[in-house]
Amino acid sequence: MNPNPVVQYLNKPASEFTKQDLIRYIEDNDIEMVNFKYSAWDGRLKTLNFIIGSKSHLDNILTAGERVDGSSLFPFIEAGSSDLYVIPRYKTAFVDPFSEIPTINILCSFYDRNGQAFRGAPEHILKKAHQSLKNRTGFEFETMGELEYYIISEDEGLFKAEDQKAYHESSPFTKWNAFRTEAMKLIAESGGMIKYGHSEVGNFTKNGMVYEQNEIEFLPTCVEDAADQLIKAKWIIRTLAMQYGVTVTFAPKITVGKAGSGLHVHTRIVKDGKSQMIENGELSKTARMAIAGYMELAPSLTAFGNLNPTSYFRLVPHQEAPTNICWGDRNRSVLVRVPLGWTTPTNMIHAVNPQESGDKIDFSDKQTVEFRSPDGSADVYLLLAGLTIAARTGFEMEKPLELAEKTYVDINIFDKEHKSKLSSLKQLPTSCFESSKMLMEQKDYYCKDDVFPKEVIEKLANQLSEFNDDGLIFKIQDDEEKVMELVTKYFNCG
Repeated sequence: MNPNPVVQYLNKPASEFTKQDLIRYIEDNDIEMVNFKYSAWDGRLKTLNFIIGSKSHLDNILTAGERVDGSSLFPFIEAGSSDLYVIPRYKTAFVDPFSEIPTINILCSFYDRNGQAFRGAPEHILKKAHQSLKNRTGFEFETMGELEYYIISEDEGLFKAEDQKAYHESSPFTKWNAFRTEAMKLIAESGGMIKYGHSEVGNFTKNGMVYEQNEIEFLPTCVEDAADQLIKAKWIIRTLAMQYGVTVTFAPKITVGKAGSGLHVHTRIVKDGKSQMIENGELSKTARMAIAGYMELAPSLTAFGNLNPTSYFRLVPHQEAPTNICWGDRNRSVLVRVPLGWTTPTNMIHAVNPQESGDKIDFSDKQTVEFRSPDGSADVYLLLAGLTIAARTGFEMEKPLELAEKTYVDINIFDKEHKSKLSSLKQLPTSCFESSKMLMEQKDYYCKDDVFPKEVIEKLANQLSEFNDDGLIFKIQDDEEKVMELVTKYFNCG
């Protein structure tokens, strides 16, 4: 029942694809073109097209990859010695849903002139981060994203949802259900493991245009695969929007006083294929140690997940976005939320459907913890690498459970009666400039085990500091004209 046509045809999981498998699929299905796709410094997919000239040509493409100009893709590569190879990762192959020419797309990894994985490639940094966690702890890391976006179209005046109350709305009060479901279908066919999709809270009308927020959420999977499916999904959503003749944005801020779009990331610690998140019906020690790592590195994680000044206009009180470094159960005012989970065996389905009997079932493996500060400006690979390092850090700290206890809250920290608790919690950075500073202060965590190359950390920190936005939010957050200048500038971020 796998929706990926390549998986269906070859009758094997994508992780087992070989070069000969892809050649057979291409020959048998009259595929005429292969596209290499890869994510570079700006976080968006790049494309290199190949028209297949012969079987030997195809074999060569899939074996040797191709040479590209690294200095045009990564700002820390000198033009005098810039060539890189892009090498296809067969398991990522999928049929291009938009090309009129029958085409296979394949994500690629970067390699240097010596045939070694390029140290500065975001995809390789994520791979190293996961390997570091596995080597040091014996655990594996699974993640999944909640991909929020706004779709913008002309206001036809029909069946308007109530302003900022479109959560899980149905047609006709939501206008772009068909767009979302088509995007979900295409993402699934590209290899994405989708949990569900729905209309989100944000909706409003402005200057004759309707702004409608939607979300597509994924299933937890190996952190490297989770990054691949997010990067494919963003490309598919944008390209589909162009076909529909509408505008889509993942921008964290859309206008003053309206919900922005986040990129919440759910995480799960796994060992030998079994979740380690629940123990005796409660959040496990393992889970709390990982959360402690998130708390420790939270000040610098914004350097990967919040990459332009508008990001910090979303991270304000009363917008269901975090401002302080804390965590809690089912609490949307915190940085790390433990969502409602199936912590004890149950059989609710019998109560709803009496004809269904059977024993209570343990669904505790579904439990995740949600990191809520990132947004659509994030570099997906570097963000997930940073979170992986944060989880590893939690297992290496001297007293992680004490930090977890100290930062736990079971209240809405923004309520007036909880001012003292709010003042005791550290704040997230409020600008790219602050995130840059915190990244440099905590860089040793990321450079450990040579996961993040020093030059990548320094380049990112410099890039963030160059926004020169220290204190900007406090100066203009209520000035709609100036906020909208920023929104327009970074509208197509990520």
